[in-house]
Amino acid sequence: MPDNLDSLYALLDEVSERQRQDFGNIMSDIKDDGTLVTDCDRWSDQALAEGLKKLYPEDGILSEEGEQEVPNTECYWVVDPLDGTTNFAAGIPYWAISIARFKKGRPILAVLDIPPLRQRIVAIKGEGVWRNDKILQGPSVFTDSVYCTSLCSRSIAALQKIPTDKFPGTIRSLGVASLNLVSVGMGQTVAALEATPKIWDLGAAWLVLMELECPLRWLGKDPATQLPGTNLEGADFPVLVAANESLIETFLPWGNEVVGQ
Repeated sequence: MPDNLDSLYALLDEVSERQRQDFGNIMSDIKDDGTLVTDCDRWSDQALAEGLKKLYPEDGILSEEGEQEVPNTECYWVVDPLDGTTNFAAGIPYWAISIARFKKGRPILAVLDIPPLRQRIVAIKGEGVWRNDKILQGPSVFTDSVYCTSLCSRSIAALQKIPTDKFPGTIRSLGVASLNLVSVGMGQTVAALEATPKIWDLGAAWLVLMELECPLRWLGKDPATQLPGTNLEGADFPVLVAANESLIETFLPWGNEVVGQ
């Protein structure tokens, strides 16, 4: 794994450890949009924002719990301090920290920490992807007739919209958008469909998938086209990801149903 990011890793180590300590010992609140938030979300967001500002003082920051307008800087960070808050608050030990450095609307560096598993996934544009100390390759060719497929809870409704067709996969829904998407690149699933992901859900996973050569199909707006000053608070970027282009076409009818096409 690249060792020239030691200060960034140290920042993530601090936040990950605090989250592990808080897990099971913290209450949640409901935000105006109906989603959950905890004091750990807020602390993590502040710690990451302050730490990134010290390490990269010229960069802007866009985060779920903080500033949600696209920064007017050459590079900026897209941060989800705790992806999977519902899991975290419910005592389900599966969540992630997602940070990605963007340039010209696209990620160039990404780190996904999975604190309960003590795993770290790092992607660098043009250089590859590492999980802990091991370089990762793209998913293998799948020949099994039983395909594990990740669907977010909002995508489940798509199954009912094509009642004459059998869904081509065994469904998994684990409650963490970034990890649902990355599961394709890890070879854990063959496809993933997210109906309402925000840019902070996608930031790190996007680069991981690109570096592992997993095709993405944006089913609505392309996040790369969002201009500086654009407020992304309520912006959804529905996306279908698969292990190869053939599988994109296999699952696309359900993806189109999710977004009403």
